[in-house]
This record gives sequence, structure tokens and C-alpha cells, in this order.
Amino acid sequence: MKYVDEYRDADAARRYADALAGLVTRPWTIMEICGGQTHAIVKFGVDALLPPTITLVHGPGCPVCVTPVELIDKAVEIAARPEVIFCSYGDMLRVPGTAKDLFAVKADGGDVRIIYSPLDALALARQHPDRQVVFFAVGFETTAPAHALAVARAKTLGVANFSLLVSHVLVPPAIRTLLSAPGNRVDGFLAAGHVCTVMGMNEYEPLAKQFRVPIVVTGFEPLDLLQGITMTVRQLEEGRAEVENQYARSVRAEGNLPARALIAEVFRVVPRKWRGIGEIPESGLGLREEYASFDAEQRFGVAAYTAEESTECISGLILRGERKPLDCPAFGTRCTPEHPLGATMVSSEGACAAYYRYRR
Repeated sequence: MKYVDEYRDADAARRYADALAGLVTRPWTIMEICGGQTHAIVKFGVDALLPPTITLVHGPGCPVCVTPVELIDKAVEIAARPEVIFCSYGDMLRVPGTAKDLFAVKADGGDVRIIYSPLDALALARQHPDRQVVFFAVGFETTAPAHALAVARAKTLGVANFSLLVSHVLVPPAIRTLLSAPGNRVDGFLAAGHVCTVMGMNEYEPLAKQFRVPIVVTGFEPLDLLQGITMTVRQLEEGRAEVENQYARSVRAEGNLPARALIAEVFRVVPRKWRGIGEIPESGLGLREEYASFDAEQRFGVAAYTAEESTECISGLILRGERKPLDCPAFGTRCTPEHPLGATMVSSEGACAAYYRYRR
């Protein structure tokens, strides 16, 4: 397949659905990890094509959604300072903190800017040597190489007024936490193709072996997802638990070695809190000691700050695959994209945002 339309061919989708109906003999629950996959499933009705014995649940695959509320509060506190130019991807501006979001800081006069690359923030720092430029480095392994490149270049160029507020999280430890949880009901996973494009597939092998679950690296178009689901169900029906690659047009087993090397040079693995889930050991990235001077939490003295999450928002249950957005009593009433209770209603990859847009 070479063109987008071919990945959305309705006749081919029906053939996959028919093949699944003939393949499945018992109920199976499959979790897609990536929020981009969630949006494609909901938008194109992929779940509606499946036999009733196959249940899809949505995982914590939205980095905006799992950024803890205390880190949003740190961003708000830093962005409100008059000497700061605070730069972020657009999704983060509407994520609610304890009292306000970054859009509110901007409305109050803070210099908060939406940018599309951390290198744009570095360019701003060079253009404004009298200001502190902070970039909100949010993402899974996918965005880590670009963020690492920006810091490495800042160090090489001697740009001392540039820093990162780091909120990087890693996928495999989250899968391990979900599978280790009491009452876990996930039988197989669709892994995020773009993460594996960077990191490869090898780190999923121990998970598949230990927990006896198939993990299929999958793309983001409807036929990608249907093929990935079919591969997962075939493994389950045959009693296999292997790591397979549906997204072979992009993913290699070893990943992108130069990108991985750059990540390893700039970042180290650290514990990380996940919104709605709690702290997961070795599930995040933080700056190495050699790059500690570019750490915004240390630079602005907010590293020790803590905050409590909203008790009304059930995004944690949604991110763990225990509930779906329509199970939330606040969905579409007290919680909307204009007035969100949690990040899953804000992010372009959030499950609640997908249901609000396509399933209301």
C-alpha cells in the first residue's frame, strides 16, 4: 500500500472484520496504547466492525493526558514570571492545573507561546538573551530525540538562558504496571508504531514473555489497526505470546539507533508520576548531570512542589482501561473541551476528546 486512501479502504476493512469473525472463538480484551490509535478507532468506527467477543480498551498512550497536575502547576508558576518566555506544544495550554491552566497565564499577561519544535524555543533564547526561555518537554520516546537535540545544541552554543521543563514518560514500564495490577483484564496490546520507530521492538520481548501477552506494533490507519487486531487475536487463539510488527513500513527491530544514542546522551531513566495512575519506577526521562543546568525545575526552584488531583475526574480509570469516557457522569456536561476537568478531554490524543468529537 502506498497511499492513504488504501489504508482506509472500506471493502478491505470488511474483509478483515469477516476474517476476525471466523477466527475468534472466545472473548478477548485488547488495549491500544497510543492515543492516536484511540482517535482513529473512534473516528472510523473500527471497534464497531469487530465481533462482540473482542473488546477494545484505551490505554495511557497520551503523554499530555498523563502529565501530572503538579507539573502543570510548576509550568503555570514558571510561565507567570515576568522574565520568562514559556514555550509549549498547543495541547498543553488547556490542561487544567490545581487553580488554572497556561492559557489563563497567557490571558493574565504571561508570555506563553505555542511552538512546533524545541529548536524554535532555542532560537527564541538566542534572540532574547535578556529573557529566560523555557520549553515544556512533554512526550513519549517519540519526541525525546528532538528535545535532546535542542539541549545538546544549547550546550554547544553556550545558550545559558534556555531550559526544559521535562515530562517525558516511557511506554514499557506503563505496560508492566498495567499487567501487574490486581484485576488486570488485558489479554493483548497494540503497541504504538511511532514510539517503536524510535526505540524499536526489543524492549517489549521481556514483557510478552513474562506476562504471556501478545504485543503487536501497529500503525494508525483503520486497516493498520484491523490488521494489528487480527494478528493479536490469532496469537491469542493459538496460545502464543510474541512481539510482532504490523507497522513494518516504519519500524525496525532495533529502532532508530542515532536517535536512541542522542536520547541516551542527554537523558537518564528516572521515576515518573503519571496523572491518574501514580508513580511508576523507571518510567520517565530526566536530564543527565552534564545537562542539569538546563533543568527548569532546578533553575526556578519548583522541583519539590506537589499537588493533588481532582477527585471528580475519572481520567485515571480511563487511562488504565478500566472505564470508557461515556462511563463518566461529568462527560459532556461538567466536562467539555471548553471547560475540562481533566487532560483526557483536552489533548488531541485524549480518549475523552475523541468520544466528545465523534461519539456524542
